[in-house]
Amino acid sequence: MSENGDGFPTIDDFAEVIGVDFSGARLAGQNMWLARLSRNGGDGVPWRLEELSRAGKRYGTDERPVVFDSLIREIAGSRRVLWGLDCPLGFPVLFDESTTWRDWPARMAEWGDDAAAFGRDCAERAKAEHGRMHVRRRTDTELKTPFDVYHYRIIYQTFFGIRDVVGRLSDEKKTAIIPFQYRRLAGAERVIVEVCPSSYLKRHGLPHQNYKQPGGKEPDDKRRATRRTILRHVTDFVETSAYRRKVMMENGGGDALDAVLAALSTAERWAAVDHDAVRRDDAYRCEGFIFS
Repeated sequence: MSENGDGFPTIDDFAEVIGVDFSGARLAGQNMWLARLSRNGGDGVPWRLEELSRAGKRYGTDERPVVFDSLIREIAGSRRVLWGLDCPLGFPVLFDESTTWRDWPARMAEWGDDAAAFGRDCAERAKAEHGRMHVRRRTDTELKTPFDVYHYRIIYQTFFGIRDVVGRLSDEKKTAIIPFQYRRLAGAERVIVEVCPSSYLKRHGLPHQNYKQPGGKEPDDKRRATRRTILRHVTDFVETSAYRRKVMMENGGGDALDAVLAALSTAERWAAVDHDAVRRDDAYRCEGFIFS
């Protein structure tokens, strides 16, 4: 992959940007969505939404193991693609500074598939070590994420995302997981980063609540109004069809919209971030960095 004058690929070095609204649920394919952006030709809106699909339909099943296997194959087979996963890729330094991001998949494997129990154990250890149950990474504090990475509302995403997806991709020589593997960038065919749609909305002064309809029901008038506000912003940067705008408006949980926000956030922040500063930062190298 080519590099700019600072030694890092520019956003123009990627042919596509794919946002993944990740799910760690048993039927992960029901709520996981993928959005694929490509560069829009000419002036004006810089990106075009080429594809927006639910993982269960894309991969032919909702079952978590098969969905994850299919996602891994798709990522590993991609070229010149920047992937933004709405999923924590690292942990705070909870227990000792010798724990690296590569240690977490093996630690999680000891818990079988009991992500909730692992999360409770993290909270108990944090209480013992830090005097409080919930400890955030520095990037979580800076980006005002809704939860810490082992909060019960997000632990399934964290647990299965790190153990069963990113952990398995970390040894792919042509894959660079950033900020942990900056050294691989020059030879990488694909790059993976962490994003948070909620943080992206906050940074742009957009409504970050009341656009997801609880229970997966049809969005009510309040949620529709919020989504229209968000979509006005999105369409300033992403050309999309009337059909895909309708999908983002009608999808009950807001997952389709989150996938597009994940892709847009990834593209925007990759271009704006001081990569050398992120690469050199001890906290980011250990805990991760959110591109939102």
